[in-house]
Order: sequence, then structure tokens, then C-alpha cells
Amino acid sequence: MDQTSVLEIAREALWVILMIAGPTMMAGLFIGLIIALFQALTTIQEMTLTFVPKIVVIFVAILFFLPFMMTTIIEFSMTLFDRIATIGAPV
Repeated sequence: MDQTSVLEIAREALWVILMIAGPTMMAGLFIGLIIALFQALTTIQEMTLTFVPKIVVIFVAILFFLPFMMTTIIEFSMTLFDRIATIGAPV
């Protein structure tokens, strides 16, 4: 296994992490912006107001995107296992 293969695997792993975490993080960001806008419009300056809605929205987003996340992780794992088997195979 050479250096380019290791870098390619690392790049793919980072891409998978971004694909898995992205939708959940975007949901949290979106609800945070909505709550911040609500707080700015109503002059409510409660610091703990964002916690419960963010937790609920992130939990719902995880439930909604869980099949996509599982499929992505399984496909990456299968590709990685195939590469490991190819490296360990006698030539």
C-alpha cells in the first residue's frame, strides 16, 4: 500500500463523515437561525431557549436520515474491506 492509496482512503473517509453529519448539522443550524431570528424580533434574550428545539430537530433529522447514513457507512465499509482483501491477497 503506497502513500497515494492511504491519502485516497483518508479523503473518502472524510467525505463520508461530511455526508453523514451534514444533514443533521444543517438541521441544527437552520433551527438555530430561526430561533435567533425569533429572539431578535421579540427581544427575548433567554440563552437556554435554543436547546430543546435543537435537540428535538436534530433527533428527528437523525431518525429521518438514518437509512441514508446506514447505507453510506455500509458502502464505504464494504469498499474498505474489499481493498483490505486485495492488499492481503497473494500475488
